[in-house]
Amino acid sequence: MAKETDIEWADSTFTTWFGCTKISPGCDECYAKRITHGKGWGTEPRIHTSPSYWRQPLLWNADGPRFQRVHGHRQRVFCSHMSDFFDNQADPQWRADAWKLIRATPNLDWLILTKRLQNIAKMLPPDWGNGYPNVWLGISAEDALYYVQRWTILATIPAVVRFVSYEPALGALGPVDIGVGVLPDWIIAGSESGPRARPCDLAWVRSVRDQCQSAQVPFFWKQHVEHGRKISLPELDGRKWIEFPQITA
Repeated sequence: MAKETDIEWADSTFTTWFGCTKISPGCDECYAKRITHGKGWGTEPRIHTSPSYWRQPLLWNADGPRFQRVHGHRQRVFCSHMSDFFDNQADPQWRADAWKLIRATPNLDWLILTKRLQNIAKMLPPDWGNGYPNVWLGISAEDALYYVQRWTILATIPAVVRFVSYEPALGALGPVDIGVGVLPDWIIAGSESGPRARPCDLAWVRSVRDQCQSAQVPFFWKQHVEHGRKISLPELDGRKWIEFPQITA
C-alpha cells in the first residue's frame, strides 16, 4: 500500500529531486525549502532521490487494483512536491527517467504542479500526444496576475486533466474564465500555512467556489489558517468542499 500523505488532495507523494528556485510571491514561504533547510535551492545543485525510493511507485502500481477497490479511485500521486518537475536547472535525464517511471505505472494517477509553464511544451516526452492517460497537469497560482499568466499557457497543453492549485491564496483569483476557451477541470484552494503564513480572505475563496459551481468545475477547499492554527479540510458556508474531477479509467 502507498505511503500516505498529509496533502489532502493526494494519496501519496513522490519527489524526483529536491530543490527549486523562487520565481513569484507564492514561493516566499515555501514549505519544501523550509523542510529541506534550503539544500538544493537557488543556485545549488538539485539533489536526486535514491534508487530505492524510485522503486516505490512500482510497488504501488502492483497494488493499484486493490487500492482502487478499497478507496474507489485510482491512487493519486503528487509528483515533485519538493521541487518543480519542469525546472530547467534539474538534470534532463532525471525528468526522462521520471517519464519512464510514469509510463511504467499505469495504475497510478500522477498529479504534476508547476509554476514554470514556459518550459512544459519543450519538456514533454515525444510520445505525449494528447496527454498520458495517468497524468494530470496543474498550475500553482497565488492571485489573478499569475493565474492569467499561467492558465493562458496550460490551456493550450493537451492533458486528460488540467487543474489549478490556488495556493497559497495571496489575493483574489479573479474570473476563472479568462476567455481562452478552456476552463480548468478542477480547482484547489488553500490559505498559506507555516510560521509566517500570510492571510487569506475567505471572500476570495467564495468567489472561486461560486464560479466553480456555476461552471460545474469541481472545487476542493484544502486548508485554512485561523488564529495561527491550520484547519485541514475546513467548512465553508456550512459544508466541506472535497470535489474531484470524474475520470473514466
